Amino acid sequence: MAAFMRVVDEQVRRDLRRQRIFRDRQNPLDAYDDLEIIQRYRLDRQSIISIIDLIKDRLERPTQRSVSLPVSLQVFATLRFLGSGTQQRLIGDTLGISNSSVRCKILFRSIEDVTNVLSASLQNINFPTSDIDVTRTKVGFHSIAGFPNVLGAIDGTHIAITAPSTDEHLYICRKGYHSINVQAIVDADMKFLSIVSKWPGSTHDAFVWANSSIARRFESGQVDGWLLGDSGYPLRPWLLTPVNRQSCRGEDRYNRSHRRSRVVVEQAFGVLKSRFRCLHKTGGVLDYQPTKCCKIIFVCCQLHNICIDKHLPVSDIPEELPEDENDVVYQGPVNDGKSTRDQLIRQRFS
Repeated sequence: MAAFMRVVDEQVRRDLRRQRIFRDRQNPLDAYDDLEIIQRYRLDRQSIISIIDLIKDRLERPTQRSVSLPVSLQVFATLRFLGSGTQQRLIGDTLGISNSSVRCKILFRSIEDVTNVLSASLQNINFPTSDIDVTRTKVGFHSIAGFPNVLGAIDGTHIAITAPSTDEHLYICRKGYHSINVQAIVDADMKFLSIVSKWPGSTHDAFVWANSSIARRFESGQVDGWLLGDSGYPLRPWLLTPVNRQSCRGEDRYNRSHRRSRVVVEQAFGVLKSRFRCLHKTGGVLDYQPTKCCKIIFVCCQLHNICIDKHLPVSDIPEELPEDENDVVYQGPVNDGKSTRDQLIRQRFS
């Protein structure tokens, strides 16, 4: 009898622990209005529901753990972390996970699981290939400042991370902090068309570009169009950079049109970091190993594209959100695009 009572007592205590962990939890979709949903989770109500439906089969799994979270709560916790950069402990409080001894472990695993599944499931970062998409992209850029034949604006940005335990020195960027150097190509609407988020912060933008799959597509002639990059990139027949020392009115007009068209990629980085504060130093630094940081960055870019498609507002923008300024001029041996740029200046800007 004593042994039986001990078993019953242990079961009761497990049930009470389960109740303490998840007590008073409420569905945020029912607790907040549409604007509050966007402010807290960065996505609109329908997009959150779609994401839960998209990944639930890959996250739901039989478990005997009393601390297993429903898929919906895992998604809310992940979105809250990505949007605010808030410590997992505080996110647990807002979602009703009240046992401090387990909340960090629960949320850490949930954020990692959701991020892994989303990165593989959201197939929405795509460089234009169809005639319709290519034409739409070129028309979008031409409407900004009259620059023709543009398929994207390219640039790099640095995302701060904690010092990694391996090859720590490789992650120190020229600004003096540990980071991931992220290369992005965007369209005229600030939508990401290509993301490379795997290189340490000390890596130069030109190196990231030269070793990317999208660069190989341009090199092999698979792409009919141009990219616009700053002076940190090589001048190629398909990657046009500014004229560093203008000598005529046409070059000045070219530079002004180039600047107005290319700035969308800098604006995209600003919006991305405003919307997903885990990527900006106002939200702290990404406190994960580099491989996990890279995946978090990629998922934020995927979610950013959803927000662009839905025309969702960006909330909580600080008065100043400084971006990386690239004052490095490419000094490498490959600069074979001068004839293409000169011809464009003569035909369109002189």
